[in-house]
Amino acid sequence: MREHGLFIAGLWHEGSGTITVRSPYDGREVARVGRAGAGQLRAALDAAAEARGAMAALSPHQRAAILERAAAEVAGRREELAQVLVEEAGKPLTLARAEAERCCETLGEAARVARSPHAELLDLEGFPSGAGRLGLLRRFPVGVVVGITPFNFPLNLVAHKLAPAVAAGCPIVLKPASQTPSPAVLLAEALHRAGLPPGGVNVVPCGGAEAGALLEDPRVMLLSFTGSAQVGWGLKQRLWDRKVSLELGGNAAVIVEPDAGDLEVVAKRIATGAYSYAGQSCISVQRVLVHETIADRLTEALAAATVAYPTGDPSSEAVMCGPMITPGDADRIQAWIGEARASGSRPLAEGRRDGSLVFPTLLDRIPENARIWADEAFAPVAVLGSYRTFDEALGRANDSRYGLQAGVFTRDVEKIQKAFATLEVGAVIQGDIPSWRADPMPYGGVKQSGVGREGPRWAVEEMTEPRLLVLRRG
Repeated sequence: MREHGLFIAGLWHEGSGTITVRSPYDGREVARVGRAGAGQLRAALDAAAEARGAMAALSPHQRAAILERAAAEVAGRREELAQVLVEEAGKPLTLARAEAERCCETLGEAARVARSPHAELLDLEGFPSGAGRLGLLRRFPVGVVVGITPFNFPLNLVAHKLAPAVAAGCPIVLKPASQTPSPAVLLAEALHRAGLPPGGVNVVPCGGAEAGALLEDPRVMLLSFTGSAQVGWGLKQRLWDRKVSLELGGNAAVIVEPDAGDLEVVAKRIATGAYSYAGQSCISVQRVLVHETIADRLTEALAAATVAYPTGDPSSEAVMCGPMITPGDADRIQAWIGEARASGSRPLAEGRRDGSLVFPTLLDRIPENARIWADEAFAPVAVLGSYRTFDEALGRANDSRYGLQAGVFTRDVEKIQKAFATLEVGAVIQGDIPSWRADPMPYGGVKQSGVGREGPRWAVEEMTEPRLLVLRRG
């Protein structure tokens, strides 16, 4: 069993209490981590504020070298970190190893961004008022950042907060999810060992209510939050006078056209997007919209892929769908499925419940006001609907308060362009599921799915401010 304290100013500190972490799969105790109280939260903010000058003074190549050394340490500890993800997050081992690899890529991409700081020379003489003047536009760190991360990608999403902060020269205080705190403190320790100044990165596991103390401090200049829409928008209202970046939820749609290709291949890909890691991803496939001419064939193939999807003990290399993060989440999605059935939906593959495991479930004939269609399921559930025209499919995909990503299986260039122009999302994925993501890309959503973008280059822009120097010629 792992035991960790809080990581503040480059040192381990005891908490005012303890967070006991239990395996989502079998409930056994897997870690004890210090819980930050008011004193530790103040100490973390003090350390970050004191580190502001040292962080800003690091040259771009020094920031990049720190990130590269940290990436090398993560690469050397990939198997250990993957096991932590299996135990604390219930993440299937194959997916946990992939997340550890992605963490290395995120750190490496942040290093690349750090080595290429943006600067722009502006000739201001296009108007009489600018005669004899040149402008130099550079970006400077905003100052202290607070990051809040969820349970579902407790290593790589933490890297998407910490690595851009290092690249931008911002000290950061991070509150990880209480269910999965260990990866965050381990990554902070790796960054410190790589040469980060004390206080450059601080990790303070605590409850959500306790974390409010971090946001009351006027020294905090940016909140970078990944989590639920309800909490995220509430935080933005509270921090109206400061910068806020939100990566929130979704109920992603995928559209399947008659020219999609081999429907068995498409069905297996959709099953991967819907059921991997028990659907606990904000870009998990939830709504499947299929053209009526191929609806029967795709439905049959997707039902077969749903029944066959490997589910069970996350420590098994064969398993891809593990447990829900808590029994309460399993109860919730079972209730949603029951409501949909009571409203007339048809189960094409109805997963059984075994403790915290909810086996993959496929439903059709869903009323579009049902929660399982309209809200974020965050569970191994997909719902089917058919359409007649591509315009109808686009309209139904947009009929959501969320807008994170959408997938479109078609080879028709005009339809792809129309989807790109019409779908109200942060990204349209052609020929694949909306669950696809590459870590360097700008990632985020519109509507209730958030504001701002992640991906190291884009997060660095969030964590810096433009400043103009006007120079006189001669």
